[in-house]
Amino acid sequence: MKSRDGSLLQNAVYLGLGLASTILSTLSDRTQNKLNWTKGKVVVITGGSRGLGLALAEEFGRRGAQLVLAARNEDQLAEARRQLLDRGVVRSSDDVLIVAADLRQPEEASRLIEEATRRFGRVDVLINNAGVITVGPIENQTLEQFREVMESNFYSGLHCTLAVLPQMLERRAGSIATVSSIAGRIAVPHLLPYCASKFAAVGFSEGLGMEVRSKGIRVTTICPGLLRTGSHRNALFTGDASREYQWFSLAANMPGASASARHAAKKIANGIAAGCAEITITPQALIAARFGNLSPEAKRIAMMAMHMTLPDAKEGQNSPRCGEEVRDRELFPASTIGSSAARRYNQVVAIAEQ
Repeated sequence: MKSRDGSLLQNAVYLGLGLASTILSTLSDRTQNKLNWTKGKVVVITGGSRGLGLALAEEFGRRGAQLVLAARNEDQLAEARRQLLDRGVVRSSDDVLIVAADLRQPEEASRLIEEATRRFGRVDVLINNAGVITVGPIENQTLEQFREVMESNFYSGLHCTLAVLPQMLERRAGSIATVSSIAGRIAVPHLLPYCASKFAAVGFSEGLGMEVRSKGIRVTTICPGLLRTGSHRNALFTGDASREYQWFSLAANMPGASASARHAAKKIANGIAAGCAEITITPQALIAARFGNLSPEAKRIAMMAMHMTLPDAKEGQNSPRCGEEVRDRELFPASTIGSSAARRYNQVVAIAEQ
């Protein structure tokens, strides 16, 4: 009996090891397939000079992609390319095309796609990442600020998508990814221009995916939560600007509540390679995407409670101020972790050249 029991146990161990080996092999194959899919692809990243855009450039560069980085400031783009070369992400400057363009203008978006196609022959992946953030109460947000944020966060992506779509439809191949936000699923107080633009981006991306999937084009909607990209240093603040900066920078850099830019970039790159329709990064983003509309009343109560903790409006304080200008009340971890991310992802250079 003991011999039989020992034999059964031994067989169970062998079976367990075999299953574990199979699972690990499958996961390894899937990871390798994602890496292989990216190699040689031509990837256009808007807002590619800093923050998440630069983190995405690093990730796709490591995977062997040819990169096209677009932003408004040519000096910031040149610095981003220098960093990619210094970090060994790309082999030579020939693998990185930088295009200074104001993508709020449709002709500039068309020029971006034309230059990318002329240089590399095609565009395989478009990542609509360009955008701005304006933080403050509705009383201190002007119509012009709503227009600026909508043009930067929604129309820039729309223009680039319409510019690249014809060649992708002709090839019946390509991927279009749009970086939205948890604020594209849940309206967050003191972020109304940003939320409006991100809700629009989500609606367009999801609708586009329904129309072009059968035509060979994969569309991915990216709704990350809070990311440590250093973007708080270049966000714009109205009202009681220093206190608005204080809560925003703290939230954006809180360990556990926010994710690193590199982790986000890896997840996004894997999701695009796998053809995912939607990518979320942090737990709060996943909850917002999956359960945000199941209990509208609970969502409303939670956001109203958040609003009660935020600074009051300030009469006459409608002119946006850059985060770097109002850091006098910055708290840990924004003062250390956030500043490190800002240096790592070119946000400090961006501030110096504004």
